[in-house]
Amino acid sequence: MSDLIKKMNDQFNFELSSGYIYLAMAAHMKDQDMDGFAHFMSKQAEEEYEHAMKFYNFLFEIGEKAEYAEIEKPKSDYASFKEVFETAYEHEKVVSQRIRDLYKQAQEENNYEVLEFLGWFIDEQVEEEDTFRGILTRLERIGESWNGLYIFDRELAARQ
Repeated sequence: MSDLIKKMNDQFNFELSSGYIYLAMAAHMKDQDMDGFAHFMSKQAEEEYEHAMKFYNFLFEIGEKAEYAEIEKPKSDYASFKEVFETAYEHEKVVSQRIRDLYKQAQEENNYEVLEFLGWFIDEQVEEEDTFRGILTRLERIGESWNGLYIFDRELAARQ
C-alpha cells in the first residue's frame, strides 16, 4: 500500500471520527434541551459519514481496500454553546489542512485520479469553515443570552 493510499485510509477514518465528534456534540446540546442545536450537529455528523463513504467507495474504485481504525472517545461536555462551535470550527480547520496535505502529496505523485477526487473536498471545506465561522460570529453577538440562544436554536433546527 502506497503512502498516499495509507493517508487516504487515515482520512476515511478521520471522517468517521468527525461524525462521532459531532454526534457527541449533538448529545451535549440535546442534554441542554436545545433541540435545534442538536439537530444541526446531527446533520453535521451525517455529512461527515457521507464524506467517509466517499473515501470508502473511492478506495475500492481504484482497486484498494478501506481499512478501519479505532475511534477515540470524543469530548462530551462543554462550558458553553460557543465552546462547542469553537471546537467544531477548529476541527474543520484540521480537516481542511489534512485534505490540502493529501492534495499536495497526490500532486507530487502525479496521481490525477486522487487529485480529481480531492477537488470536491477542497471546495467542501471552504463551505464548512465558512458555516462554522458564521455561526461563531452569531454566537459572539448573542453572548449567553438565553433569549438569543432560543431564537438561534429555532433557526438551526431548520437545517436540511
